[in-house]
Amino acid sequence: MLLPKHLQYCFAFCSIFGQNYRFDKDDLVRMWISVGFIQQPHDQEWTMEDIGGRNFDDLVKKSFFDKFEDGRYYKMHDLIHELAQSVSVDECLRVDDDTKLPSIIPKTLRHLFVKTTNPDIIKKIGQFKYLHSMFLIYKASNQDLCNALIEKFKASRSLRLLYIHASANLEIILEQIGNLIHLRYLMIDGYNLTMMPRSLSNLYHLQYLIYDGTWEGDYFLPSEINNLSNLRYVELPGNCISSIRGIGKLKSLQELNMFDLRDVSGYRIGELENMNELCKLGINCLDNIKDVEEACIAKLCAKRRLTELTLCWSNTDSRDIDLDETVLDNLQPPKCLRNFCIRNYMGARSAIWMKDVNPIFNLEKIKLTVCLECETLPPFGQLPFLKYLKLYDMPKVKWLESKFNGNDKYRAFPLLEVLRIKKLEALEDWFEAGAAAEDGCLFPCLIELVLRNCPKLKECPYLPSKLKSLRIEFMEWKTLNFCSDSNPIPLESLAISDSPNITCLPLADEIARLAALRSLTITKCPNLISLGEVETTNNFHLMLSNLSISDPSVLLMEPLRSIASFKNLRIEENDELVSFPNEAEQWFLKVRSSLYRLEFRRLKFLQSLPSSLESLSSLRKLYINDVPMLRALPNLPPSLKRLIIIGDCHPELEERYREDGGSDRHKIAHIPSIHINP
Repeated sequence: MLLPKHLQYCFAFCSIFGQNYRFDKDDLVRMWISVGFIQQPHDQEWTMEDIGGRNFDDLVKKSFFDKFEDGRYYKMHDLIHELAQSVSVDECLRVDDDTKLPSIIPKTLRHLFVKTTNPDIIKKIGQFKYLHSMFLIYKASNQDLCNALIEKFKASRSLRLLYIHASANLEIILEQIGNLIHLRYLMIDGYNLTMMPRSLSNLYHLQYLIYDGTWEGDYFLPSEINNLSNLRYVELPGNCISSIRGIGKLKSLQELNMFDLRDVSGYRIGELENMNELCKLGINCLDNIKDVEEACIAKLCAKRRLTELTLCWSNTDSRDIDLDETVLDNLQPPKCLRNFCIRNYMGARSAIWMKDVNPIFNLEKIKLTVCLECETLPPFGQLPFLKYLKLYDMPKVKWLESKFNGNDKYRAFPLLEVLRIKKLEALEDWFEAGAAAEDGCLFPCLIELVLRNCPKLKECPYLPSKLKSLRIEFMEWKTLNFCSDSNPIPLESLAISDSPNITCLPLADEIARLAALRSLTITKCPNLISLGEVETTNNFHLMLSNLSISDPSVLLMEPLRSIASFKNLRIEENDELVSFPNEAEQWFLKVRSSLYRLEFRRLKFLQSLPSSLESLSSLRKLYINDVPMLRALPNLPPSLKRLIIIGDCHPELEERYREDGGSDRHKIAHIPSIHINP
């Protein structure tokens, strides 16, 4: 397959990384830009990152990259990697411990990757004089590395990309780095630096600065780093970026994850006024804004690339509620915003611009957390693209949606896939009294629902038709309604915990429609007495893979009593269980040929494990965590491959099974992997 020229360069460059390397799309695009493979487009609607992302996607479509974990990372097939090496042999060189340096270094060599512990190789990197990129991974002598870097910084002014990974105790980067006047990309990985070199401020062409390590104090970065006006992306630990005084001079910056406002010149919200390339922005300590005029200076609405915005107040202490409200009114983002988060807002109402759907029309993800005085929500149910909604600690909100002008066929939350509601103590219903959506029109696309600590919320009238995951915690419900328009019900994961009022969970009644259910959690529901009634003619069984319970008596309720096969069982969070009743011991025998992993966690008074464990012929992993009264183990099956005992455990248990001379160590000697405290 013949690639166009612009893709050939991008593809060949990837040969410098080893086989099976995990490529991060965004970082690879930054590297392509820094070495000059991608130029600034004439169309101002596109950025270089946009062009690079499109190039990467083209290579994926042509199968030069394989996608893993839904795009979290990518890999090259070994044959594709070999092809990349063959077409880049004159420009790219990778050197490992078992690689000999070429006796003649071609003048066409532009990209070098060195991964070694051999000081002789490190000492020779100064010979590569025409490099555009260098990746250096060295974990031996820091002095050898420093000497080599001094020579390299003197000899290689053409370097555009530098990646350094060295031992953790290297505390400085040499000031000579300031000689690399054409450097565009600098990544320092695995350091405990005390400070960045002051000469960093001289690298005026620097576009990408990435440091993965620790930092302390406002003096970690050079004071004049705000002179680097070409910086497009900065990744620093913690909130180090907030230490930059006069950050507003970095007008090319695209991401500012969290900017802590201070009532000090150089750290006020006015710094954001001309940072119009921002795509991602977080603003913290908004309580340091003194008046409405100061809030207006940020001009968020003028930032036409902004797609992600987080607005935070530093705490929920007593504040001027009116000022909070007017500040938020004047921080209106552009209509292109996709992700929006508010934390610690103390206003009683939402912003004026949030009451109309049009300004927030394109939102896909919303998080509102710790908004203690807020009484009503904006019309989120009308947002046509909203996929994710999280509401946390908003104790005065009564409804998700208010009344809608008699529109009987209103489809609420038409594309919402994930809904997480926690600590809405006043929430009574989805809609204000008198308003409702048609059956099947509420959450028509919802896949995941989490409800926690909403004591006034009425029981679910029915399950959304596409729901796959349901978690209920700290609720006052007495039962759970499995009414659904779907047959079968697509639910794959169900978790009920910390719900003392629940007495019945009608799994057995709906077992024929719950064919997709694979994960079930029932913990800390002390009054549960039934999982429904099984008809005598019913030949259906639950097909679980994972089960978590607190009370072993749940295992004796149908349909769990009749279950014959599943892989993982966890018994946890029970302060009353002392031993397993005989019927529960017998129940373990039913799953002996399928149970793969067994866990006992946080069982305060449990003194003995089931003796039937010895018969579990498929058991491979046994975990015991925080079981302080357990003094001895039963005989364990020959199939067991891993035993882990951690947390609070009885001293006698540790003594019996310790590696160096425990009296019962021989009873577990057949297990290949054993870990016992500490």
